[in-house]
Amino acid sequence: MTRLKMNPGTTTRFSLSCAVLGASLLSVACGGGASAGKGAASPADQAAVTNGVPAATPSGQQFGIPDAPTSGDSASNRPKMSGSAQSAYNAGMEAFKTGDLAGAKNQFTQATQADAKAYQAFYSLGVVRERLGETSGALTSYRQATTIVPDYEPAIVAYAVLLARTGKPDDAIDFLNQRQAQMSKSAAVTAALAEVKSIQGNSGEAQRLAQEALKLNPDYRPAMITLARDHYRSRRLDLALYALKGILDGYGQENPPRDKDNAEAHLLRGLIYKEQGLRALSIQELQAALKLRPDLVEARVQLSSYYLESGNAADAQQMLEPALKYDSDNVIAHLNLGDAYRLLGRPADSKRELEWVKGRDSSIAQVHYDLGLLYLFTDNFPGVTPTQATDTAIDELNQYKKMKPRVAGGTPDDTDELITRAKTKKALIDAKAAEAAAPPPAATPAATPGTATPPAAAPAAGAKPAAAPPAATFAPTPAPAAGAKK
Repeated sequence: MTRLKMNPGTTTRFSLSCAVLGASLLSVACGGGASAGKGAASPADQAAVTNGVPAATPSGQQFGIPDAPTSGDSASNRPKMSGSAQSAYNAGMEAFKTGDLAGAKNQFTQATQADAKAYQAFYSLGVVRERLGETSGALTSYRQATTIVPDYEPAIVAYAVLLARTGKPDDAIDFLNQRQAQMSKSAAVTAALAEVKSIQGNSGEAQRLAQEALKLNPDYRPAMITLARDHYRSRRLDLALYALKGILDGYGQENPPRDKDNAEAHLLRGLIYKEQGLRALSIQELQAALKLRPDLVEARVQLSSYYLESGNAADAQQMLEPALKYDSDNVIAHLNLGDAYRLLGRPADSKRELEWVKGRDSSIAQVHYDLGLLYLFTDNFPGVTPTQATDTAIDELNQYKKMKPRVAGGTPDDTDELITRAKTKKALIDAKAAEAAAPPPAATPAATPGTATPPAAAPAAGAKPAAAPPAATFAPTPAPAAGAKK
């Protein structure tokens, strides 16, 4: 892993391990209808407008998605939600906005119980269940929504994409083909087929189907995102950026932006810029995505990595704690939060997060590095003696050395330096403990009264005086300036 030379007591690693970072960057590209990754979709908003534009709060934040047919057909024949169900549904939306997924699940469930035909409540319940990792329950809820309203596109898309993301792309294609036969004018169904084909790695079919969806509905934004996302998956970054420019910026007055407030487009462009090393542009895009969609976990995680690289643990914490409300199983969010807590002087909380990562995915080398820093630079670690802390730091750092990914050119990192520092710290602790345990020196007998103490011998003429004691063979570990964080 490539690192910057830095003081690990006051900041954090330069980057995640290559494998972890790669998986994180590609999570958006490897799934999902709305923005990919687990639980990417948003609940349905009954007040949403058409053509794929998410409904927004007065502050511009987008939590609900539209559910009008993309075929242009009327939705007037769909059952209207009852008053009691609507009240519970609204409460569920409010809970979702704050990241209270358990509360949202409870309220959406109540809505379905109050009105068995509340198809939007079943869909939104599926969204929350998906984010909670309840795949079977999510699929059941999505399917029930389509049973009530067979042409309800949000549930059709979510059901198919979740099947594809969980290793059943063929089942997803069969399902979508059946729906397409019944809904030949649906841009959403065709775009969902494109997304599934892209997940399968069939880029040619994905591009063809996405273009077909745009012929059916030239203003269907999810199809535009699918085109860009497929280019990204296939590592055609320039083409992905070109497609995103058309969505977000346009190509002059004659070709204005198609959807300048598309959170997914901002997120994807931010990920590409990060991969290209364009830090400032990446942060700008990720912040724009998060301003529009506060529930986008991937944007929060990537921004937290930037904040940690600069030692800004407080802002990283503010990104990550809400992220884990929306995706409690996100390994990178737990890893980064553990490092943020370390820098903020919260060792018990840091240990909890890092041990969770260690237990969840033993293949992540970075967690051992972070635990090594935690035990090495934390004074008075709760429930651990100083010797135990340094021993643990050495063990964790050695484990990291064994597991760390190979870096092209053999670029050195600071692991050996940290291990040496830990061993030096342990030696000082042991020496201090031995000194404290040693018996006091024997008392010097008093001189006999009347007997003069002989003077110290003087050196012979021309002889050199005795040499001064040698300096210590190593300098003491410097302490940080007052107020500096470890």
